[in-house]
Amino acid sequence: MSDGARLFPQRFYHGTRADLKPGDLILPGYPSNYGSRKAAAYVYLTGTLEAATWGAELATGEARGRIYVVEPTGPIADDPNLTDRKFPGNPTQSYRSRDALRVTGEILDWQGHSPEALSAMKAHLDRLKSLGIEAIED
Repeated sequence: MSDGARLFPQRFYHGTRADLKPGDLILPGYPSNYGSRKAAAYVYLTGTLEAATWGAELATGEARGRIYVVEPTGPIADDPNLTDRKFPGNPTQSYRSRDALRVTGEILDWQGHSPEALSAMKAHLDRLKSLGIEAIED
């Protein structure tokens, strides 16, 4: 076994407001949960509950936030929206893929951020939006 081999696969999460069930696929090409809601060229996933929590809380819509356990069906790459430019080394374990994510379960007992933290993050995102800064979709 090589030094880089893992005994257990990485667990990945996807935060959203969509109502999904095990076996469902999360596909690119649908309106993004963020920004101007353009069709997303990628689907996003993370290796941390913290990042998935932000995804669930910040996604557009009125439904409750949800965090799903997902497995990629194809290659994944570091998400440039949260890596390289903002957090070198990818400490948030944020990734994206042009291939579907398969829902394998749901995290039901996650804790959201405080109202103050959520308000501060939304204000930050509003500032970025007013500057014309949107997600990197290249």
